[in-house]
Amino acid sequence: MASRSETVLITGVNGFTGHHLRRKLQAAGYRVVGLVRTPPLQADELAADLAQPEALRAVLATVRPNCIVHLAAITFVPHGDPADLYQTNLFGTLNLLEATLAVGLRPRKILLASSATVYGNPPVEVIDETVCPAPTHHYAMSKLAMEHLARSYGDRLPLLITRPFNYTGPGQDQRFLLPKIVSHYRDRRPVIELGNLDVIRDFSDVRFVVEACCRLLDSAVEGETVNLCSGQGTALGELIETMNRIAGYAISVRTDPDLVRAGELRKLVGCNRKLAALIGELPAYSIQDILENLYRAPG
Repeated sequence: MASRSETVLITGVNGFTGHHLRRKLQAAGYRVVGLVRTPPLQADELAADLAQPEALRAVLATVRPNCIVHLAAITFVPHGDPADLYQTNLFGTLNLLEATLAVGLRPRKILLASSATVYGNPPVEVIDETVCPAPTHHYAMSKLAMEHLARSYGDRLPLLITRPFNYTGPGQDQRFLLPKIVSHYRDRRPVIELGNLDVIRDFSDVRFVVEACCRLLDSAVEGETVNLCSGQGTALGELIETMNRIAGYAISVRTDPDLVRAGELRKLVGCNRKLAALIGELPAYSIQDILENLYRAPG
């Protein structure tokens, strides 16, 4: 089990999730060191690119973390360069795991962030971890390939793979659906242009996700793959209706053909029973809570 004097290395610490997770872990008493690509902004950050094995080995030899949380990745599904997706999401993970072994480091746990998009469009209403993945685009394929790669290290490293469904919170890039919608209401725009309108998603709050990650780090759980999800599906139309109530006006929704994705997953709703069985029930955030938190957040 975890000791609160432990050091946790977070890759991608300045990304959306990394920012929130760092604060949560520090508040819990952990020493957190962030791995960044660009020159460090804080004293507790070190620079190394996932594509540079020697730099990764140097950081790991210096920090010698008790736990690693690997968040660094390209997370935007319609990223325009498939090769870049695999180079970062797959081979970046390979370099990190190889560097860990190369410096003789045996951390207590390595938590890897995959994605629920690996499931594709399964013929079930609610997706649990027994559903066979069937990715439909390069982002999801890069994440599933990362999972298979990581499992080949399972006899040498204590790995735990998470599959987050959609989640959001203050600070998320406005290229993503909920921040984009909320920003339109905050700016009092009369019209919003969206892509596929007939989608249903399982939305969580970033506070839920970082709480789950902290509990998983604290636990003795390893060698598992687990969904991070609310277990509830919300249609796009419901999001718009909720925001209409929060903002006090009705926005006009238009379909932009350029935003319609081929192979879009129509419904992606997860089962969180395994997560609860492993670490207990987590705080629940309704879609109203999530949207209001985004809408009221400064800036």
